[in-house]
Amino acid sequence: MRKPLPRFLAVARIARPWGVRGEMKLEILTDFPEQLKRLKRVYIGEEAIPYEGVRFRYYKGMVLMRLPGCETREAAEALRGRLVLIDREEAVPLPPGEFYEHEILDMDVYTTEGVYLGRVKEILYTRANDVYVVLGPFGEVLIPAIRDVVREIDVEANRMVIWPMPGLLDEAEEA
Repeated sequence: MRKPLPRFLAVARIARPWGVRGEMKLEILTDFPEQLKRLKRVYIGEEAIPYEGVRFRYYKGMVLMRLPGCETREAAEALRGRLVLIDREEAVPLPPGEFYEHEILDMDVYTTEGVYLGRVKEILYTRANDVYVVLGPFGEVLIPAIRDVVREIDVEANRMVIWPMPGLLDEAEEA
């Protein structure tokens, strides 16, 4: 069964004020930071407060944002730590084989033999590859998000099929 899609996607987090005129340095949370330049509207924080006429600029490897009505360092400081959200409809389409986090979370996971392992409850981000934390009948199982292991992801069916390489389920089976 397909999960309802979230209306917004997080593309950045406000790291701190930049300068004295209300600009903010962003921590980028998207693989497509170039999409920020074309945005004219963003939503800020859990409340998803809309801002029209937002401006982004790049400076020495950083992304800076200015929101209309945010004219002072203090106003920018008040937004520190909040997420910068975009409407899902404005997101860059992903290439085949890539997925948004919300598409993977709560997905049912099965082995190639049809054994149910549980649901993806968390995604760990490592330097080498992402790791899916699956909770189910075997307890917690850590699934490396690599082609050799993850054989199929069907977003419509909310189903992932993995090949349990040797050692992957050994600890879980003993528990």
